Amino acid sequence: MSAPKQVQRPLSPFMIGPYYRPQMTSISSIMVRITGIATLGTIFLVVAWLVAAVTSPAAFDCVNWLLTSVIGDIIMTLAAWAIWYHALGRLRHVIWDLGYFIEVKANEIMGWSMFIGATILTIVTVLVV
Repeated sequence: MSAPKQVQRPLSPFMIGPYYRPQMTSISSIMVRITGIATLGTIFLVVAWLVAAVTSPAAFDCVNWLLTSVIGDIIMTLAAWAIWYHALGRLRHVIWDLGYFIEVKANEIMGWSMFIGATILTIVTVLVV
């Protein structure tokens, strides 16, 4: 019996570069995971703000300064984008579970729609709040 032929191939399809071209479907899926983790970080900041409010005025002043500063505005704007993007990603999965828009072209359009929709919804959120 002869030895199996050794084929040189990449170890993982996630090796971006000459072996793997990023696609909208993979990028949007990865971004849903990233925004889910970012949302947890935002929840941590809001809970820290609430705990500081009931703990002491000094602790509240410290956390409140962070959340109401320019840095806090940027963090909360990015958090709003992450929450909207993640929500649209969950909606996309519900649509897929119902059996709609499962073709590749439709998935690419939905991926772009998630980025654009999250951006528009974030701008509306910032302007309203």
